[in-house]
Amino acid sequence: MMGAFDPDSFERSVFVVEERYDALDEPWHAYRRARLIHANEGVLTVRTETGRWVVPPGHVVWMMPNVLHRLAAAEPVHLYSLYADADAVPLAEQGGAVVLDRLVEALLMAAADLPKDQPLDAQSRRLIQVLLDRLPGLPAAPLAVHWPRDPRTQRIADALNANPAEQAVLEDLAAAAGVTARTAARLFVKETGQTFGQWRQQLRLLVALERLGAGASVTQVALEVGYSDVSSFIAVFREAFGDTPARYFR
Repeated sequence: MMGAFDPDSFERSVFVVEERYDALDEPWHAYRRARLIHANEGVLTVRTETGRWVVPPGHVVWMMPNVLHRLAAAEPVHLYSLYADADAVPLAEQGGAVVLDRLVEALLMAAADLPKDQPLDAQSRRLIQVLLDRLPGLPAAPLAVHWPRDPRTQRIADALNANPAEQAVLEDLAAAAGVTARTAARLFVKETGQTFGQWRQQLRLLVALERLGAGASVTQVALEVGYSDVSSFIAVFREAFGDTPARYFR
């Protein structure tokens, strides 16, 4: 669908599009409207030039207008995307993930059935307005990891992304990237808002979400993201996301 669909071609200031994919690997793109993306089924990964979000069911992620992003899913995914002019809905200064409530989810589904290129009747306009009014109150969700911008720390980040189970300490990773550990530690805080240890743990948790959503076992995922003690992985996961890995996707 996305190959032939251009949301920027529509005049309406707000509309919702429903999409289904067996798997997804979109090219980079940016739209003139903000985009709210909800994975009703499946687990979606959203990347920008400066961050990465993993979006399980029950959550949405905002992309700001004109921000390059790409979507990916290894397994079947059912999406609802709301496109909105910047002046149509209050937006934070940056995009981010939020927890969806049942009313907003139902409103997104209903709005997807409305025409995209025709005037709306009064009842449909009220539906859209209720949806927009609910969005600012949705609570934030810890589903992002910010990518460092310095080429040296990017090399460290890319190496850990390729192998989340890597156990090397920062001194060794920094040396391989051509930077001192002290400089790398300072850059991670400056560019991501997290210490290197916090950043590494968040990356591992998001990779774990992706793999759990694809059907991997808790034990398998724990090992794949660097935890030899499954109990420790479960404790860290529950502290971050409020539930155990086994129960999170139920």
